[in-house]
Amino acid sequence: MDALAGGKLKRDEPAPHVTRLTLDNPAKRNALDDDILDALAGLLPRLDARCLIVTGAGPVFSAGYDIGALRPEEDRARAAEAIVAHAFTEAIAALDAFPRPVVAALNGHAIGGGLELALSCDLRVSSDAAKLGMPPARLGLVYSHTGLRKFIAAIGAPRTRELFFTARTIEAREALAWGLVGEVVPAWDVAGRAVELAGAIAENAPLSLEGNKRVIGALLAAGGALDPAVEAELVALRDACFASEDFAEGVSAFAEKRPPRWRGR
Repeated sequence: MDALAGGKLKRDEPAPHVTRLTLDNPAKRNALDDDILDALAGLLPRLDARCLIVTGAGPVFSAGYDIGALRPEEDRARAAEAIVAHAFTEAIAALDAFPRPVVAALNGHAIGGGLELALSCDLRVSSDAAKLGMPPARLGLVYSHTGLRKFIAAIGAPRTRELFFTARTIEAREALAWGLVGEVVPAWDVAGRAVELAGAIAENAPLSLEGNKRVIGALLAAGGALDPAVEAELVALRDACFASEDFAEGVSAFAEKRPPRWRGR
């Protein structure tokens, strides 16, 4: 097994032509920090596996962005932009560009950016003990339009609104009914089932895997292209949220473990 990102990302080959990447950052509940995100962005374009598994070590898949890295004394807008908008975006882009199927093995909770990471995979196998959720509304954060598009494509606009407006977590069985995950198995069986599924995929023709993934991706992209002016507006809206009082309050409340006091500005 290879260790990357200071040991916080592990790589092994659990089956022929299958590569597994394991988030292993237990002190932060497998939160996605710069080390992990940079390692993913750098590694993914170099992998030649027929199928890739993304999973986590321990009881949590990923708690999302490492919000705890944003210190009160720092320029939060610049720090958030660096962590969330750039490092995360580059890692997700590298995962999106991976030419062959990717299986997310949700060994535990998938929250925030951790859930988007899972949704960026082609297939998802979840532990029956896992919970899934999107907490941006609790942090004063406007989520990226590229990320929201993935949720709308996967579960439709009504469920996406429910997930993002309520900021509640849902149980694995509910996530299955929504279409957020494709399969729910006992917690002890997640790793084995993911390897079994990935191994079966890897047995198929690589060119077929690549070709079908490319066609599916192109069809999805063509169905939701944004007008450049609208996209610019959405990017500006997201940029503005990083400098907002509510984002600063959300991060402070998270760090201080208290209810946030929203100001709507």
